Amino acid sequence: MDMSDSIVEAISIPGILVDQSGRISESNAAARRLFSDQINGRHYIAALRQPSILDALERALAAGETTSAQFLAADERGDVAFEATCTPVGDTGHVLACFEDRTAMEEAGQMRRDFVANVSHELRTPLTSLVGFIETLRGTARDDAAVRERFLGIMEREASRMNRLVADLLSLSWVEAEERLQPTDPVQLPAVVHSVVNALGPLAAEHHVRVSTSGLECEFSVPGDADQLAQVATNLVENAIKYSGPGAAVDVSVQLTDAHPMIQGDAALLVVSDTGVGIDALHVPRLTERFYRIDSHRSREMGGTGLGLAIVKHIVNRHRGRLRIESEMGKGSRFLVVLPRGVAHARHENSDELS
Repeated sequence: MDMSDSIVEAISIPGILVDQSGRISESNAAARRLFSDQINGRHYIAALRQPSILDALERALAAGETTSAQFLAADERGDVAFEATCTPVGDTGHVLACFEDRTAMEEAGQMRRDFVANVSHELRTPLTSLVGFIETLRGTARDDAAVRERFLGIMEREASRMNRLVADLLSLSWVEAEERLQPTDPVQLPAVVHSVVNALGPLAAEHHVRVSTSGLECEFSVPGDADQLAQVATNLVENAIKYSGPGAAVDVSVQLTDAHPMIQGDAALLVVSDTGVGIDALHVPRLTERFYRIDSHRSREMGGTGLGLAIVKHIVNRHRGRLRIESEMGKGSRFLVVLPRGVAHARHENSDELS
């Protein structure tokens, strides 16, 4: 093995050395995995084929200048995006081309673009409505009291929807920023969930949903953030009440378990299940994506922002817990939150019911 071969082999990312004639004289193991075991000795045009990288190598060889280009490949993960940098090697006439995997950065960029587009869409709809109603109230409906009251009611709902969206965006941003910092304050999980269920009693009555509970009279703590765990319980119970349908039953329970397989340790469980219509298996894996909705119109009518389960997922992640969603069409849904626990002292357990 000569010196150039050893240098190329030492590069951690795919790298090839192209000589003055345009042939690939050396490649490292990563490059051979990416292209072919028989890449050495081939002309770069035949080996690489994509116009962008061919142009970059041609300029580097002809002008002796460093160039770069995008190179697309595929592996077991799917499409992979590389940034190829072609650098002349001194006065040898050779060019070293290194391929840096930029897939994660490209995906992050796409996620940001999608997020901005979704936020813009979510805000544009109520803003358009508000502008239209304001124009109408200043014009033809200026002196019509009945129309004015109806429009003002709609405007209030649209403004409240925007306010909820902004609040959820801020909450999601904060949770994501703090996700690496695991909270450690002792939180009485049953008391937190009990408070949430009581607060949502009027909503359950409004939707004619029966809410039953179990384990909320226990006394045990988990390391966590009380406000965030209350937000998890609120989002899950509120969703179950709103979307399970009139006459459905929602059960909310907390319990302790030893050596839970999902976290490989002692855990506290929060389970919210309902007897609603259920969720098609096609949608279940995507429910925690930001702005993903099964029924966009119904979700907006219910006041949903499309961010609730995304916030739940990030809060559970911050607490080093796990979230599992199980559902079957016609048989309801079950949301399981598994949280690592500290020293738990369960005293007694009761059941009660809100109608």
